[in-house]
Amino acid sequence: MSVPYRPEPGSIPTQPGVYRFRDARGRVIYVGKAKSLRPRLSSYFQDVAHLHPRTATMVHTAASVEWTVVNTEVEALQLEYSWIKEFDPRFNVKYRDDKSYPWLAVTTGEEFPRVMVGRGAKRKGTRYFGPYSHAWAIRETVDILLRVFPMRSCSAGVFKRSQQVGRPCLLGYIDKCSAPCVGKVDAEEHRRIVDDFCDFMGGQTRPFMRRIEQQMYDASDALDFEKAARLRDDLGAMNRALEKQAVVLGDGADADVVALAEDPLEVAVQVFYVRGGRIRGQRGWVADRVEEGETAELVEHFLLQLYASESDSIPREILVPALPPEAATLESLLSDLRGSRVQIRVPQRGDKRTLQETVAQNAAQSLALHKTKRASDLTTRSKALEEIQEALELDDAPLRIECYDVSNLQGTEVVASMVVFEDGLSRKSEYRRFVIKSVDGQNDVASMHEVITRRFRRLLDEQARSATVEGDSGPMLVDPETGRPRKFAYVPGLVVVDGGPPQVAAAQRALDELGIDDVPVCGLAKRLEEVWLPGEDDPVILPRTSEGLYLLQRIRDEAHRFAINHHRSRRSRTMVESTLDDVPGLGEVRRRTLLKHFGSLKRLREATVEELVQVPGIGERTAVAIKDAVAAASATRKTVAVNTATGEIEES
Repeated sequence: MSVPYRPEPGSIPTQPGVYRFRDARGRVIYVGKAKSLRPRLSSYFQDVAHLHPRTATMVHTAASVEWTVVNTEVEALQLEYSWIKEFDPRFNVKYRDDKSYPWLAVTTGEEFPRVMVGRGAKRKGTRYFGPYSHAWAIRETVDILLRVFPMRSCSAGVFKRSQQVGRPCLLGYIDKCSAPCVGKVDAEEHRRIVDDFCDFMGGQTRPFMRRIEQQMYDASDALDFEKAARLRDDLGAMNRALEKQAVVLGDGADADVVALAEDPLEVAVQVFYVRGGRIRGQRGWVADRVEEGETAELVEHFLLQLYASESDSIPREILVPALPPEAATLESLLSDLRGSRVQIRVPQRGDKRTLQETVAQNAAQSLALHKTKRASDLTTRSKALEEIQEALELDDAPLRIECYDVSNLQGTEVVASMVVFEDGLSRKSEYRRFVIKSVDGQNDVASMHEVITRRFRRLLDEQARSATVEGDSGPMLVDPETGRPRKFAYVPGLVVVDGGPPQVAAAQRALDELGIDDVPVCGLAKRLEEVWLPGEDDPVILPRTSEGLYLLQRIRDEAHRFAINHHRSRRSRTMVESTLDDVPGLGEVRRRTLLKHFGSLKRLREATVEELVQVPGIGERTAVAIKDAVAAASATRKTVAVNTATGEIEES
């Protein structure tokens, strides 16, 4: 790839370092690190066809590149984070909270520390616990624990006013505050209460529970039942506070559990903060994927951004879905920041594995919710349609978009899907499935031509059959006899095909052969997320932050999902029928009955002879024959799977 600012390979050092790409105005647009700068930087200037589209866009946007050599990989990691924080490069992933999470904050820097609910950025001189999902959960916990740890919780104004009048507030009278404002306790004694509260919230719960329990028994033995009752109530309060935080790790470990949910455009991250084996907080982020990287690279970037500025919150163990590429280097950096060893692990089994699966489910739900909110926003949808209209130079915004995808397995059971989005929202009642009839083998281009031809021939037929309303210039879209919409009578504002120039050319050729010249066509290629138009040598490149690209990708992915589901259902039906071909006395009608009754080969395989006999027309002898045939087919499949694992053959 010819780039004017490409440095000479021999001029790039081979030591570890950090590099910066700058645009024409001198702004830093990307920061990266490398064990060896020469091969890493040289990889950016290879053939554009071999680069990820986001990387190619970054390289073409940049006007210069510079680097700094460091001594160790840990120093490179530290410098990379410092530069990302300083320059906020547009092509680096930026993890931003998907909402403002509340923290339990203790202002340890004050003479009389205060416990309160805080949001936003952390401040120096304040100790934080959480974050929590809801502020009311923090207030409930604090209200319960203040009877055990009666520390100050009032604002500065209330504290000063109580000092001036010489009377404590209500909390001081009901023993939920030790009232340092009026001198009931001095600063040193109040600080001890605060330290005990922080230790309890930090996970050191057992020593307090044992101490209060022992004091309760001692008071009971001394016949001081009033004190024993008060201590009993304190013990109950702590138990109620702990009940709100479920035990998830039986070994009482301190760990942060990280999980990701990804798609080609965005990534959602969830973190559960576990202290003393209990979940103490939860937090989530959603970020645009503006740079190349697999799960391992995303984990590394996330951990670096999360912990590099919060060394006081780094736990002994961090559980991740995939180890970062330079896990040992990152562990060394985090260990230095924490002051003791930090271990990054991928849990394989047990409670930790189960917990990470739970966190992963939360991440997936968070991403789905984010995408739903984004898709349902009217302003966002309108902006997306306007961007598509402008990028493709359409006369009008494409209020109805139809997308087509072809699915097959090595040329067998070739099917296609048609999905419809109107005003940026899916219309599932308008979805259609196609079984490819005229194409033999695996030929996506010919299959796309057939699908477009069949769909728009139906459009012409519907228009020809429909009666024209007097005074109206168009055909009726509703059947006057049944009152139902005519399935293929709607003209789309845009046809999108899943694929590149060959598929686009096939779709356009099908429309030309039918004499249709008022339906625009484009294609969205998966690999580079490029939009192709008929007859154009170069694709249309939509910005990564474009709502139009997001909508096109969502439509394309929905068409792919719909086609895959159709293909799987046909494969399952075919497998059932082929498995039962040789069963004596089992004709086509009974095979269809079996398929309708059980739904899939898996359920048929799991059925007992007694369950088979319950199907109409199936006797005991036939049921035994069916069971034997299914068992023989299962044994064959297992043999093929074993051979595939050894590399001898591949299952078709």
